[in-house]
Amino acid sequence: MKQVFHISGMTCQGCVASVKDKLSKVEGVNTVEIDLEKAEAQIDMKTIVDVSNLKAVLPDKYGITNVGEVNIDSHFDENDIEKSKLQQLKPLLLIFAYLFVASFLLNFKEWSTKEAMLDFMGLFYIVFSFFKFLDLKGFPDSFRMYDPLAKVLPIYGWIYPFLELTLGLLLLMRLQITTALIITIVILGITTFGVIRTLLDKKKIRCACLGTALKLPMTEATFIENSIMLIMAFSMLLVYI
Repeated sequence: MKQVFHISGMTCQGCVASVKDKLSKVEGVNTVEIDLEKAEAQIDMKTIVDVSNLKAVLPDKYGITNVGEVNIDSHFDENDIEKSKLQQLKPLLLIFAYLFVASFLLNFKEWSTKEAMLDFMGLFYIVFSFFKFLDLKGFPDSFRMYDPLAKVLPIYGWIYPFLELTLGLLLLMRLQITTALIITIVILGITTFGVIRTLLDKKKIRCACLGTALKLPMTEATFIENSIMLIMAFSMLLVYI
């Protein structure tokens, strides 16, 4: 008998191996097959195994529910769910607030919108690459779950944090600005396409924009984040062409 379960908290192949190993040791389980992209586990059982027994062997970072079940208490209302989403996005919102303030402070004495936008974009890349470097090994697996190029070319996921760091330095140092802006439009355009497709498919996966150090869900905020950078890049490109 086979049953399908939703597994939350998996971000890389290391997570897949760990979850598979622990679930395979549960009494009554024959085999376990895990799909990281779908965040699902197909378990072949000798007898019916209660989901509580499966949950008991997994570390706290992972959640497991039968497909179709809702993993929230019945007394939660829509406001509670929305509040939870906002709480999850708090790190991203705080980072954006700090970047806007920093860009403003760097230019408020002799205000220049153009310079402030370049500073924002440069700081954006530096900060976001930092979080990716915190778990450079785990980032590529999470990134390729939604980035089309990373799916086709796995090495791109390894290169991406270094690419972000380089672009950030170029923009802050005002070097090769046109080239940096064109690359920004290309790479963020590809990623945004993947984000849109993921949102339309209603897949519940983790956003890798802040690496794997922070548990950030893929939501509309991810699309907005990329859109802001793309709009700035297009605007700046028109100035420098």
